[in-house]
Amino acid sequence: MHLVNLEGRNQSAPVAFILLDFNTEDLQILLFILFLAVYLVTMAGNILIVILVAFDPHLHNPMYFFLGNLSCLETCYSSTILPRMLFGFLSGDRTISVPVCLAQLYLFSFFAATECYFLAVMSYDRYLAICKPLHYAMLMNGRICILLIAVSWICGSLGSSIVIFLVSRMNFCGPNKINHFFCDLTPVVMLSCNDTHLVEIAAFIISCIGTLPPLLITLTSYVCIINNILRIPLTTGKQKAFSTCSSHLTVVSCFYGSLMIVYVLPDISSVSEVKKLFSLFYTLLTPLLNPLIYSLRNKEVKEAGRKCFRKLHRLKIQKRRSKRKL
Repeated sequence: MHLVNLEGRNQSAPVAFILLDFNTEDLQILLFILFLAVYLVTMAGNILIVILVAFDPHLHNPMYFFLGNLSCLETCYSSTILPRMLFGFLSGDRTISVPVCLAQLYLFSFFAATECYFLAVMSYDRYLAICKPLHYAMLMNGRICILLIAVSWICGSLGSSIVIFLVSRMNFCGPNKINHFFCDLTPVVMLSCNDTHLVEIAAFIISCIGTLPPLLITLTSYVCIINNILRIPLTTGKQKAFSTCSSHLTVVSCFYGSLMIVYVLPDISSVSEVKKLFSLFYTLLTPLLNPLIYSLRNKEVKEAGRKCFRKLHRLKIQKRRSKRKL
């Protein structure tokens, strides 16, 4: 490790950080059960959507292609934070090594940035489907869908790689306690004994590039969608159009709303617990909402799920019959 001079003394850089999470020692088991349930539902729901989109021909269209990619991202996103968090609740061990912490920071920022682009792509897809239905097939063909998803993954990766490269070159000394339940950028940078202005400026610029354009695309798409819906003369037509977009809008509001609260509020001790609480919305609640909202409120997804379970049931019956014959 690097040796860093701190107040005239040589001190070795810490080999591990300590995550302070929620400071609720008496509720460890209860929190473990709660977050384990959230993780299992999140994983099962998102993996099920990926399977249905991949194997059901009725879901082979742009809307469900984007939904399948979002579910795949949410599966990885949740697995970046929750398993380590659950281990801490169960064992009481809050330590996390510096390399693992930096890896978690990179993966979290990568998936969060990519989700911003995914949500923008999905809102643009809904805009074309509702406002440009006659041109939808031409403007959102298979090649364009793959290109949009590839650009989203690449943009998310590039910005995160630059930030993590700068953070990895920093020296850490003295305090090693991270006032958070995972390795987020701000609390990690606060532990550095280097000048952090370059990292902070780079992170600010990259965050603006990674969040503001997707947010503007999303908001513009929905302004156009709502304006178009209001022109629909029949009430039933309006209800159907609103139903199509309400699920996506719910996820977008939860994700961006919590992000703004956490990263816009000043970094002072009086609001640190509030920021940690709202961090749960974009790290835990958004990945949980995705499969629940899209599966419970979408007839095509529910029908694909029923077909899948019926096929599995028939396969079980066939296996039993073949065993009896043997």
